[in-house]
Amino acid sequence: MYEEFFGLRQRPFSKTPDPNFLFLSRNHEEALARLQYAVEEKELILLTGEIGSGKTTLTRALMDSLGEKYRIILIINPQLTPMQFLRTIAKRFDLDIPYNYKDNLLDAIYEKVYKDFESGITPVIIIDEAQLIPNKSTFEEIRLLTNFQLDYTNLLSLILVGQTDLRRRLNHKTYLPLKQRIGMFFHLGPLTEDEIKGYVEHRLRISGLDNPLFTDSALKQLYHYSGGIPRVINSLATSALLEGFSRELRIVDEMLMHEAARELGLNGYRQN
Repeated sequence: MYEEFFGLRQRPFSKTPDPNFLFLSRNHEEALARLQYAVEEKELILLTGEIGSGKTTLTRALMDSLGEKYRIILIINPQLTPMQFLRTIAKRFDLDIPYNYKDNLLDAIYEKVYKDFESGITPVIIIDEAQLIPNKSTFEEIRLLTNFQLDYTNLLSLILVGQTDLRRRLNHKTYLPLKQRIGMFFHLGPLTEDEIKGYVEHRLRISGLDNPLFTDSALKQLYHYSGGIPRVINSLATSALLEGFSRELRIVDEMLMHEAARELGLNGYRQN
């Protein structure tokens, strides 16, 4: 729609978690390094962050960075009962078994995990939106997976990814047995004001544009309205580009950013 007008090959501020667009801010770079370390050490790690902070994009980048010696099992909708959870894990391991008992499922999954170990393969189970896990009993099945170990090594890596509420939930004494198994905790914060320009220029460059498109004052307002949250940055930047396209303005300035904020109802602009 507006891509040709601004000389772009593709839309630079899409909300899809495309790892090609991942901008490694200091915080995001550290988070990715922690995830990679947890996988290498076969640890259980908890990654939390505000809505739209880039958690899912980070996990996609992690998946892209892993080689053939890893088996990736991604669960994006964890609203599962304990049996549904175990059946989902079994299915992702390509296990087609008719068992209706939890112990049978766990035994079959363990056998598959051990065969992977013998073949030099490490399963990596990533549970996205983990704050949606419905009850303690499903979390207990996750804890039991951490028992898949030998005397000298764990047999799989587990990554729990969720919103900030997940950490508060796991702080309850009810979840202490699981929390004690978590080897690393990391909270993904927003971009800083100094990182906004790099973020925007990175996405524009990936989309085929090397020339500046946003003025410094527009970038300052972009940080002001977004609070450094990548998903909000993307929404504001897209809205500003659309507004610029409609007015045939080839540079996004402060005025266009104010209009974008007004359209999205940010920072008190929402109309009743």
